[in-house]
Amino acid sequence: MTGAALWGRAGTLQPGLEMRALVLTVNRLVWFVPTLLGLLVITFTISHIIPADPIAFIAGDNATAEQIAALKAKFGVDKPVPVQLWNYILGVAEGDFGISLYTQRPIAEDLIARLPATLELAFVAVILSGVIGIPLGVLAAVRRNSWLDHGLRVFTVSGLAIAAFWFAILLQLLFAMHLDWTPLQGRVDGWGPDPVTGFYIVDSILAGDLETLADVIGHMVLPTVTLSFPAMATIMRFTRAGVLDAINSNYVDYQLAMGVPRRVVVWRYVLRNALIGTVTQVGLVFGNLIANAVVVEAVFDWPGLGLYAVNSILQSDYNGIMGFTLIMGTVFIIVNLLVDISHGLIDPRETG
Repeated sequence: MTGAALWGRAGTLQPGLEMRALVLTVNRLVWFVPTLLGLLVITFTISHIIPADPIAFIAGDNATAEQIAALKAKFGVDKPVPVQLWNYILGVAEGDFGISLYTQRPIAEDLIARLPATLELAFVAVILSGVIGIPLGVLAAVRRNSWLDHGLRVFTVSGLAIAAFWFAILLQLLFAMHLDWTPLQGRVDGWGPDPVTGFYIVDSILAGDLETLADVIGHMVLPTVTLSFPAMATIMRFTRAGVLDAINSNYVDYQLAMGVPRRVVVWRYVLRNALIGTVTQVGLVFGNLIANAVVVEAVFDWPGLGLYAVNSILQSDYNGIMGFTLIMGTVFIIVNLLVDISHGLIDPRETG
């Protein structure tokens, strides 16, 4: 069955494929809770076998045994680890992530306050990676074994090999400290726009504050480039491979024989089929962005979940580490669900 036959005249999936897409979505959602539960158990166990005593750290060197015992009882770490795990799972089921030893605030409030900063950085990095990586991947495939292809291959290898923290420091030294083109750290100078969505770019546009918008974009340049570099290399590599595989298909030869310009064939027909593999990588790319955000936010002092996680780890804040793990696991699962649904939009046969 051809792709055209699978789609109705109005451009929507036929009822059978709509049902398959619904089943796929439900299947992913069914595994949502078990996946998060497994992630929770693994992270909780690892964080609690580390030989560190966060209570003694926050109590100070002069704290008495009675004061330390009272703090342990307050934060619930005076019980055996299996009991702590069970109590934590019950709390999470009720929306209670505990109190942060680092900020002394409810974990849920910290996560809600910092999540938009991380998501905004990740989304902009993904968009930048796709906007630049996909066209370059197509050009590398079309001009296979040319000087452009070899040059882009060096670029992709560099993007996958260079450490994010080292690249971030180099960008700071060159563009922020030497050339003084961009801010060194932070998310914005001053208080930022009035919070509506938590995404400073969107909030600045909604407020009509172009000055703040320019300041926000200026602060995002270096961390976004740092995050998008390896993601761009990955997207470019898979786009090139997909285009090379699709360009040798019979339908391409047919279109060319019918007199359709090669440029039209590549960008209209070949690219759509080549993007199937690329879209699959977007979920993995997003996961890598979240992982790299921990390092990048620490280097650029970006007030997101990555910086929050670093501070929680340094102070053995178990609740903070668990909260970060759960929220990032949730985001990653949702992104991969959207990727699976996107497969059906690009190629209806993927829903089968």
